[in-house]
Amino acid sequence: VGYEPLPPTLGRNIFGRQIYQLPGLFAYAKHIVKVDGRAGLFKGLTPRLCSSAIGTIVHGKVLQDGARGAFWGCRSLPNASFSFQPGASKKEPVSSLEQVLKETSREMVARSAATLITHPFHVITLRCMVQFIGRETKYSGTLSAFTTIYREEGILGFFAGLIPRLLGDILSLWLCNMLAYLINTYALDNGGKGGSIRLQGAFFFVLLQVSTVSEMKSYSQAVTGFFASMLTYPFVLVSNLMAVNNCGLAGGLLPYAPTYSSWLDCWSQLHREGNMSRGNSLFFRKVPTGKRYVWE
Repeated sequence: VGYEPLPPTLGRNIFGRQIYQLPGLFAYAKHIVKVDGRAGLFKGLTPRLCSSAIGTIVHGKVLQDGARGAFWGCRSLPNASFSFQPGASKKEPVSSLEQVLKETSREMVARSAATLITHPFHVITLRCMVQFIGRETKYSGTLSAFTTIYREEGILGFFAGLIPRLLGDILSLWLCNMLAYLINTYALDNGGKGGSIRLQGAFFFVLLQVSTVSEMKSYSQAVTGFFASMLTYPFVLVSNLMAVNNCGLAGGLLPYAPTYSSWLDCWSQLHREGNMSRGNSLFFRKVPTGKRYVWE
């Protein structure tokens, strides 16, 4: 939300150059313990655990129903891990692409359903943590938080910031799976043990010595997942800001955050300020020139 209770300090980046850096994870954890005690590190834990448990159940249930053909009109879908054997027919990549599309679509429906069901808990979690800014106790318990939100904002209050969160999840999923498919299909060698990823047009070469093709694919899935999460981080930021925007807490009001009319308005203002990547790093947080932060 742009709240920086600790001022930036002069430090050095990985190249040894002196720069002003914002405090990182450990500095803020120490500050929270100093102000609220160790219990302050666990603000919002209860609704977060509820969200995780319910989300896991919903996600698994939707995938199970999808496997029985509830969504796609088929008996079952093959496993998402596909492979190409030497001498395979030219039609096999097409079949594997169809398989990836089906699996990704099923996963998208399952994740979206879980996100929709658990988003009220996500909103409560964020507001419980943001209370630290104004030292409020408005959201002191999960059940009382439901009552407060319903009384002040109605049903829509439980789904503040839902749209950008859903869009970010969906885009991240499709980017991750499709990039992994392209790498696994066109960049990885399938012959024998060991493999390599060659990135032409750049000034570096990465060689991965692994024992099986499946291990190479697991590496590519991790890399593409990290890349997709970086690209879709602005959706996470906008969703979190909208969840606490103008909710009666100090962290959702000026000077910490303006009142946004919609998530598109929030996106537009962050873009103009150059703050689309605000908060995406836990360490080595450089103070960007011209970007707005509030600290005490």
